[in-house]
Amino acid sequence: MSLNKIFCILLLSFFVQSCTETYPLLTNTYEEAIVVEATLTNELKTQEIKITKTSKFEDNQIQTEKGAIVTIKDNQNNEYQFEENSGSYKSKTAFQILPERQYTLQIKTTDGKVYQSSPETLTTVSPIQNVVPTLITNKDNITGIQINVQSYDPKNTSKYYRFEYEESYKIVTPRWMPYKVIVTGPESVQVIPNSADSRICYSTKNSTDIILHTTTDLAEDRVDLPIRFIDEENYIIGHRYSILVKQYVENLAAYTFHKTMRDIASSASILSPKQPGVIAGNIKCISDSKTKVIGYFDVSSVSEQRIFFNYSDFFPGKPAPYFDPCNDTFFNFCFRGPNCDGDSMIYTIEENLMTYISNAGLRYTFTPVVCGDCTSFSSNVVPPFWIE
Repeated sequence: MSLNKIFCILLLSFFVQSCTETYPLLTNTYEEAIVVEATLTNELKTQEIKITKTSKFEDNQIQTEKGAIVTIKDNQNNEYQFEENSGSYKSKTAFQILPERQYTLQIKTTDGKVYQSSPETLTTVSPIQNVVPTLITNKDNITGIQINVQSYDPKNTSKYYRFEYEESYKIVTPRWMPYKVIVTGPESVQVIPNSADSRICYSTKNSTDIILHTTTDLAEDRVDLPIRFIDEENYIIGHRYSILVKQYVENLAAYTFHKTMRDIASSASILSPKQPGVIAGNIKCISDSKTKVIGYFDVSSVSEQRIFFNYSDFFPGKPAPYFDPCNDTFFNFCFRGPNCDGDSMIYTIEENLMTYISNAGLRYTFTPVVCGDCTSFSSNVVPPFWIE
């Protein structure tokens, strides 16, 4: 969930708590403010900062803040300029956050307002040790794969962690056929060779939850966190699966900010009598103290690790799960008569609703397109990091 929507939920919570009647989830009062999402790390890369405007709860699109001058400065007179790029601001040159330096974010918007963060320093560098997939046979009566991330800081100085993951998976269409049907006329079709490019695809999705962990109540600064559970019937692990886990070490203030955001975003937070409190970021409008801004300038060390596994590694001999039962549909390819389905079949082919399985004369068998052509919902481009 974006910071925009979380901010709107926070506003709505005050309305919901003040009345007992049904309240429509529409924004009757709206105050525009900029929303800053900035996490800079010790990776040598093009750093990215997102600056948007608060949106109403019922809005479907997020409006970006355009034309801003975005700068990062450190306490050794180094300055890094950012430029607009694909809906965000990216550094003009690659750089990394270095230890024992103080970094400050400054934003000047087109209306002349200037926003500035507090000086922030890099947190302890604590690398991920392992990302471990384990077969779990009884998690709420469900069998599946539990993925844990493990790390250890022997100096006991990290304490506060935030995690993200990116999962990628191989899709093999269960009903792909070497032939397909094309429409050649108002009442004619032709069976031709099918491209193998529509048989195997790859999809990638990013985590959306705010995943936090602290070791303050432990004797050691050791992390062993369940970060993802996947049901054995989930098709994303049906062939080959990969997960890239990122671990950010945060300071207490950043951790508290993200914890507040997570609590607001939880489904029960609006109706709960225990509200998460005020969002206290580290960015202020220094040109106008009355102007509101939401967001946090986060300077964190980051570590990442990627693993792969196959479905057969944990479920040998078991058929791969798929999200669609792939039931067959039959068409009589004729146009005049009580049992003729020619028009429906032509429409199905032209709208790419189903794919061809076989035919016996004028009786054709089709299956849902997702069962025979994975490019209908995914990409057949192999990710550059993929290993078989």
